[in-house]
Amino acid sequence: MQRKTFLIHVLALAATLFAGGASAQAIKLTLAHGTALDNPRHTAALRFAEVVKAKSSGRIDVTVAGASQLGDDAAMITALRTGALYMSANSQGAVANVVPEYAAFGMPFLFASQAHAWKVMDGPAGKELADKSAEKGLIVLGYWDNGIRHMSNNKRPLLRPEDLKGLKMRTPPDAVTVDIMQSMGAEAQQIKFSELYVALQQGVVDGQENPLVNIWAGKLHEVQKYISLTGHKYELTPFLIGKRSWDKLSEADKKVIQDAAAEATALQRKLAQESDEKMFAELKAKGVQIDKVDQAPFMAATAPVIAKWEASPIGPFVKKVVAAARAK
Repeated sequence: MQRKTFLIHVLALAATLFAGGASAQAIKLTLAHGTALDNPRHTAALRFAEVVKAKSSGRIDVTVAGASQLGDDAAMITALRTGALYMSANSQGAVANVVPEYAAFGMPFLFASQAHAWKVMDGPAGKELADKSAEKGLIVLGYWDNGIRHMSNNKRPLLRPEDLKGLKMRTPPDAVTVDIMQSMGAEAQQIKFSELYVALQQGVVDGQENPLVNIWAGKLHEVQKYISLTGHKYELTPFLIGKRSWDKLSEADKKVIQDAAAEATALQRKLAQESDEKMFAELKAKGVQIDKVDQAPFMAATAPVIAKWEASPIGPFVKKVVAAARAK
């Protein structure tokens, strides 16, 4: 009996030592995204990697792969869910293809400012969205910012909704954005951001929509004549880790990653806001015609988009987000 008890203690000690050794092993992670390397998303990703390395005493090494090096946003989401990729700062539309509730944050003219959107994302609606993401194999590390979106094109200033009629407008893989374009008579064409510059240059599409910082980072102003400050839509950038990868980490390593993610999220939002504020002058200096618009006609034209989504299978969540955004 004593021999059996001794063996149990030895096995328990060995298991403890193995677990301790495993948690002390070096870990290599990859964080991928699809934006240009001078975008706030990339800067924040690099900061995340630095903080993780420092907080883990060099044991956890994060490689940042930007500019769609590891595939487009949809491919990255698939890789996250299968465990082939650890982390991604991804587009709202691509994630919505897996977790449809992300579309709720993209309703037209929902947020008056980035800070307004962050308040809702950091509240109960954002927590519920994180829970729904986990059910689909995606753990939310933070909600990064992808800005208030505006329109550009090569045909004419877009001062009224009817000015979009007949234009070929590029959209990301985002159903809400497609609905917004179609509600104003534009022809929506989904093209990867990495292919957008050439598509505009060659006239495959007439225009596109993006926050000013993305227009600048992607050098889209070089192949666009007009920018219209429609502010028609906000988009977030979910910073995610695959649940399969997350579940393999020790509790201590999870805390390192969560703490670093919080710091990177704060930085990314700050940079995104600052960049958007200064891009107006930068783009104007490059000779692009920039027009402010009366949003009221655009809001009226796109109102049916919200009604459509409130009647959809994710309607209850859309209504929650809309109510939270419109609350005083």
